[in-house]
Amino acid sequence: MSFQGKKLINDPDDVVTEFIEGLVETYPGLQYLDGLPQVKVVLRADVSGATYDKVAVISGGGSGHEPAQTGYVGEGMLTAAVCGDVFASPPVDSILANYTGDRLNFGLAAEQAKSEGYDVETVVVGDDCAFPPCQGITGRRGLAGTILVHKVAGAAAASGLSLAEVTAEARHASQMVGTMGVALSVCTLPGHVTSDRLGPGKMELGLGVHGEPGAAVTDLQPVDLVVSHVLKQILSPETQHLPITKGSRVVLMINGLGASPMMELMIIARKAVPELQLEHGIAVERVYTGSFMTSLDMAGFSISLMKVNSEILERLDAPTRAPYWPIGVDGGRPPAKIPVPMPPFHPTGNDEIAVEPQRLNRMDYIIGAAIEAAANAVINLKDTLNDYDRKVGDGDCGSTMFRGATAILEDMKW
Repeated sequence: MSFQGKKLINDPDDVVTEFIEGLVETYPGLQYLDGLPQVKVVLRADVSGATYDKVAVISGGGSGHEPAQTGYVGEGMLTAAVCGDVFASPPVDSILANYTGDRLNFGLAAEQAKSEGYDVETVVVGDDCAFPPCQGITGRRGLAGTILVHKVAGAAAASGLSLAEVTAEARHASQMVGTMGVALSVCTLPGHVTSDRLGPGKMELGLGVHGEPGAAVTDLQPVDLVVSHVLKQILSPETQHLPITKGSRVVLMINGLGASPMMELMIIARKAVPELQLEHGIAVERVYTGSFMTSLDMAGFSISLMKVNSEILERLDAPTRAPYWPIGVDGGRPPAKIPVPMPPFHPTGNDEIAVEPQRLNRMDYIIGAAIEAAANAVINLKDTLNDYDRKVGDGDCGSTMFRGATAILEDMKW
């Protein structure tokens, strides 16, 4: 069944313009060109065409993937981001991503700029690993791995490198990154009805960030199994999407697609890191977990791997003022577990005396049977109590009492 999607918006045709206005109100380091709503360009407030003497890194594409790409505008990352309407490439006259429309329009804009005397280079990022290598002219889709390429290019430009040098680093980084996504639902565009294409109990492997059909629809599986499948697909020696082998160093990006809570993303990270290290023999140098390139309200995630060396790590760790680049993940990775210190034990003479178990009388057995019956009754009422609690609270009363009753029964076994 389809129904009108619920959105906190005004006019569906104004969502991108109003988003940009809110973005620059929130982050004073950002501005937009005075051309709304036709021209939707967010740029650094500290950059002036007359005085800026470094390479400008510009990206963009259809909106609806926030915080990409506007959230990565800032010193040390993007100089500007050009926004199209939701899931639509921006027009040529207002222009690092890769969907066919983006390739065409950004390519035309680059050629137009060159004809006007500007030095321009383009870098296409195609990091999708869900399908075998493409045989046609469209190439692989650009997914969340694009954000890592943005960071490398932006840091290279901030260091004062030439256009040719920044381009070379960005292209090299784009060849080192691969991504695959998994969706539990499709997204709902503003003003459109909600689709139930996947249906209950299903998930889609390799779904595109615009909701395009993926490689396969399958039954929902435990997330550990899904993560294992995604990693094997990205690292597959048959497809050879990436030059990552045993002993390689990588950074890992766990990306939420819009509706998946941070708890679920961290559960994915918890599985992905040791699997890469222990099953694949790969050193995980950095882990970025969050929602970096979304698809409106799609539930699901993507995993990106980028093969790195010391030079790429330096670019990723370089400072940036882009508001949505994750902070606090640079530097080495210490052991995740810290032993809990135990309190000192001071034996006494009485500790060596064996204590005989207390004998139970008839009344003790009666009380025990009553406690056991009460605990089982609470366990059987878990769903009912949760339903009652949802009407007045947060709906977890039954689950909380279930855990307590289960613990009591476990203790009684002793």
